[in-house]
Formats: sequence, structure tokens, C-alpha cells
Amino acid sequence: MSVSSSSAALSDIVARLRAAGCVFAEDEAELIVATARTPGELAAMVERRVGGRPLEHVLGWAEFCGLRLVVEPGVFVPRPRTQFLIDQAVALAREVRGTPVVLDLCCGTGAMGAALAAGLARPAELHAADLDPAAVRCARRNLPGGHVYEGDLYEPLPATLRGRVDLLIASPPYVPSGSVGLLPPEARLYEPRVALDGGDDGLDVVRRVIERAPQWLAPGGHLLIETSARQAAATVRAVELAGLAARAAGSDELDATAVIARLP
Repeated sequence: MSVSSSSAALSDIVARLRAAGCVFAEDEAELIVATARTPGELAAMVERRVGGRPLEHVLGWAEFCGLRLVVEPGVFVPRPRTQFLIDQAVALAREVRGTPVVLDLCCGTGAMGAALAAGLARPAELHAADLDPAAVRCARRNLPGGHVYEGDLYEPLPATLRGRVDLLIASPPYVPSGSVGLLPPEARLYEPRVALDGGDDGLDVVRRVIERAPQWLAPGGHLLIETSARQAAATVRAVELAGLAARAAGSDELDATAVIARLP
């Protein structure tokens, strides 16, 4: 239940958010008021947002692909551009006979797995893994019917999953180390560096995902991995070296790039 707020109080919140640099101050104020359960909580939420914390961390949830997902403070916030990868994955999952087996690596809040399952509109066997304990807690709440593992990439997965994955989806960190400092403060200060920093060229974790993917994919299975437009060619080369057929795809509207690969 949200707290009630007079027009004058709402206007004051909007003014404070706008002064703090929030571009969509009116929308954010309405969301904060609707989410707060007590006047004290409302005041604390406004203070946190004015102080620069991501709106999703303040609210405790994020909207992604039409879903409302739990997001704890300090956890990577799902980005709208990732919807492009999900759209491609849903189309491929619909071609799978029987129940698709889906693996979401570097799952964060579990947003990709949850959105894929919702878009598929038929049962799927869903597995997800992340290194960050806080992210794993969120993913277990957002994927109540899935299997969520804590650990480094493939390490925590059960051996019974090997060679069975129809769709392996991943949005690993791909920001070059030297560019992390250029990210917006909301990401740079309040999201875990491990979810952002991809090493010297941004592809350290991406390569690790790719190298072992063939061991876990079912014959004809697909790997979909999010990257940037300037890293797409290098990502495609890494996928081809791993023995998969690959192509890059993108959306100008969402400023999104994904490499889509298939195990022969």
C-alpha cells in the first residue's frame, strides 16, 4: 500500500528531484510515492534518489520487458536495450521441440530468464547463475520456477545440464576497464564493478562464456550474447574459433547489439 500525498507535497518532491538532475522528475516522483508505504519511508526514498542512487535501487524493483523485477541495492539494473536479445531468444525458443532448456549466465536479477519465459508463453526448463550473492538472491525471487546457482559462470552448474542447453543467453560485463570511469555515476558508484568491467578490451568474460559454451549446448543449440557494436566483430571471431556459426545483429532503436551463434 502506498502513502497518500497532496499536490503540494508531490510538487515539492518533483522540484527536489529536478534540482538533483532527474530528467523525468514527475514520473519518478509518482513512482516513489506509489511505492512508499509510510511517510518516513517516502522521505528516505526521496533522500536516496536526490543523493544519486539509481531509481530502481530506491524503489526496490525495475521494469523490464513488461515485468516488475526485484532489484536490491548494489545489484546491476537490467537495461532496456537487452530486450533486443530477449526478442531474438524467444523467436529461437519457439522453434525448439518439446520443453526448451534455457541457461542465463551472468544472470544478475534473472531479468533475461524471466522475460524469456514470459515471452515464450509455454513451459521452459530455466537455469541461471551469477557470481554476486546479492544478485543471486534477487534472481531466486524473480525466477521462482527456475534453478539459480551462485558461482563463476559454468562452475556451479549441475553436470546433468551439460550438452542439454537449447538456449544459452548471457549479458556479461563488456565495458573496457579504462572506460568504467566514464560510465554515468548511477552505474559507476552504485552497481558492482564485477558486473561492468570486462577487462582491457571488454571481452575477458565474454571469451570465457564463449569458450565453454559448446560443452553445454545441445546439438543445434544457440548462444546469444550481448555486446557493443564496436566489439561485435571480435565477439563473432571468438565464437567462430569455438566452433559455432555466428552472426551479429542489432537494433538502432534500442542501441543494442547481440551475437547469435549456433552449435552445428
